[in-house]
Amino acid sequence: MIDASMESSSSMISVQRLSRQFDGRMALNDVSLTVPRGGVFGLIGGNGAGKTTLIRHILGMLKAHAGSVRVFGHDPVADPVAVLGRIGYLSEDRDLPNWMKVRELMRYTEAFYPTWDTGYAEELLRDFDLDPKARVKSLSRGQRARAGLLIALAHRPELLILDEPSSGLDPVVRRDILGSIIRTIADEGRTVFFSSHLLDEVERVADRVAIIHQGKILLTSTMDHIRESHRRMTLRFQQPISKPPALVGTLTYEGSGLEWTYVCSGESRQLRNAAEALGARIVDESAMTLDEIFVSRVLPPAG
Repeated sequence: MIDASMESSSSMISVQRLSRQFDGRMALNDVSLTVPRGGVFGLIGGNGAGKTTLIRHILGMLKAHAGSVRVFGHDPVADPVAVLGRIGYLSEDRDLPNWMKVRELMRYTEAFYPTWDTGYAEELLRDFDLDPKARVKSLSRGQRARAGLLIALAHRPELLILDEPSSGLDPVVRRDILGSIIRTIADEGRTVFFSSHLLDEVERVADRVAIIHQGKILLTSTMDHIRESHRRMTLRFQQPISKPPALVGTLTYEGSGLEWTYVCSGESRQLRNAAEALGARIVDESAMTLDEIFVSRVLPPAG
């Protein structure tokens, strides 16, 4: 049996074979995921893919129907005291008490966290350009996001969890939140776990990425490895063909006649050798964006 302190030293979050159903629909299907200590981990997927359901399990809001969840080595449902005080959380809904003023929200939240850093909270208040006398209900969507992030950050959590932090925000606010705050937290040795369907922002700030689709994890690795292991290759065959032959690692393909473009996963040299073995000539080869990789992964298999 693994001691909790040993497990928490190697990973912040460990999800093993987690499954969850709602009204007979499989929301999470045998999900396994490990989030290492330090850095930024991005969870990407479309609406309804299972991102928020997974986060709610990590926070102990939902109990697994099968499998296990450990945060800092602890079960967040069975031992919430050992987990929740060390997490900062910003929900997609920005569910803050509308009747409070910003200053009251700060004082209210401070009471729950012995590690609350008053000086840091004031610094964030200024940086986020929030009026401490303004009522939450009067804040714009961007201001609500800033207020929610302030109370998530001010107790300097070991783990920051953000569920669609940029949802509905303008590009300037997105850049401020993800470009500066997330990287600052990660550079201090803390861990950021955030979900998003905006893949350009994930690609910009994440060290590691997992793709979730229809409740299943399709891929998880470092951002660098994901980029390096996916290529777009256009092959020219000696004779026109109506359907191209299978190429190792093929995710999708399109084309006609002599030229066909493949999207493949695998080591570049291996893909080149496989293409040459088919008697084809590579006429173009290029790297792919995370958005392009995501689309190729969630589309039905080629052929």
